[in-house]
Amino acid sequence: MADRATQLRRAKSLIAYWEGGRLFFRNFGNRYTVSGRPITCEVLDFFGDWRTPRQAVSHFADYTPKSVRSAVSQLKKRRLLLVKGSPEAVNDARIAKEWAQWLPEGGFHFSTKDALYVRNRSRVRWWRSRLLKTPPPNFFKSVKGAKKAALPARAFPSSEFVDVLMRRRTHREFLGRKISIQAVSQLLSLVWGVTGYLESPRFGKLPHKTSPSGGARHPGEVYLVALRVKGLRPGIYHYHSGGHYLELITTKVTRNNVWRYCARQDYVKNAAALFLMTAVFPRTMWKYNHVRAYRVVLLETGHLCQTFCLVATWLGLAPFCTAALDDTLIEKDLGIDGIRESVLYAAGVGLPANSQSVRPLARATSQFF
Repeated sequence: MADRATQLRRAKSLIAYWEGGRLFFRNFGNRYTVSGRPITCEVLDFFGDWRTPRQAVSHFADYTPKSVRSAVSQLKKRRLLLVKGSPEAVNDARIAKEWAQWLPEGGFHFSTKDALYVRNRSRVRWWRSRLLKTPPPNFFKSVKGAKKAALPARAFPSSEFVDVLMRRRTHREFLGRKISIQAVSQLLSLVWGVTGYLESPRFGKLPHKTSPSGGARHPGEVYLVALRVKGLRPGIYHYHSGGHYLELITTKVTRNNVWRYCARQDYVKNAAALFLMTAVFPRTMWKYNHVRAYRVVLLETGHLCQTFCLVATWLGLAPFCTAALDDTLIEKDLGIDGIRESVLYAAGVGLPANSQSVRPLARATSQFF
C-alpha cells in the first residue's frame, strides 16, 4: 500500500485506448501496459500534479478510504503513478521535456524499444504453423483496368556500380578471420564520414555525406563494435565523422555481447565487426518541430544502412543488418541516455564464408581518407 505522505504524479509518458471493449493505459516510457476501469482516468487526472494518497482519500470522499488507498497503491505498482524523486519519475520528466515537440505521436519510438522475440522452439513452431494457415500477400501489385506500357528489355552496362548492386546480399555465415582496419576505415568514411561542406546563408556550414539527410541535419551516429579487426584492439568505439577517428568507449566486449545486442541471433557471434546506428534527435528537432520529422530520421537510418551494405559489398565483405535489438542494453553499454540519443539499427560485416565472393578493391580511393 502506498505511504500516505508519499508524493505521486501521473506518468507524463502515458496514453489510453480501447481494445476489445477494454480500456488500456500504456506508459510508453517503460513499455508497461495495464487495463483499468473508466474511473481510473479520474484518479490519474487528480494526480496531474504531485499529490499524496492522503489528499486522494480526501478528494474522492464518495469512496471508502480503503478503496482509494488500494487504487492508488495499484496504480503505483503498475507504474502509472510515479514516486517523486525516483529514477523512473526523473526519466519520465526528461522524455516529456526532450520530446515535447514530437509527443504524443513520438511515443511510438519508446513503445517499440526492447521488443520481445520468439526464442522458444515450441513457440517458433506455433508461429510458423499459424503463418501457414493464411496465404501471404502478393509480392507484386497490378492496377486493375490500367493500360500497360511496355518498357525496353532489361539490359545493364558492364560497370562496377551495377556489379556491386547485383552482388549485394544479406549474409549469415562468415569466415572466422579478421578484417583489416583499412576496410573498416573505408566503411566508416564512405558511409558516415563528412565528404565536404555546404554553405547556407541562414544555417551556416552544413556537412555533406554520401546519404541524404533532411535539412542536412544528419542525426545519425555510429558505434563500432570491433571483434576481429586487424590492427585494432577489440572494443566499442564511437566514430567521429567530422575528424575521421575512433574514440574508445570500452574494451569489455565479447562475442556474447553482440549476441545479446542482436536479440540472441547466433550468426552475429561470428561477425568481425558490428556497427550500431543511433540518432541524436535534437539535431532534427531543432529545425523541425513536427513529429513527421521522426519518420525522416528513420528513413535516413535506412539510407545509411543501404549505403553500408553496398560499400561493404564493394570492399568484398559480407554485410548484414538487423533491427532485432536489445535497445536498453545497447544504450547502457554505449553510455547514451536513450532519450536524446537512441539506437535504431545495427549492421555488421565479416569475411564471406564463400571465399569466391571475396574480390579486391577496383581502385585506390585515398583522396577520401
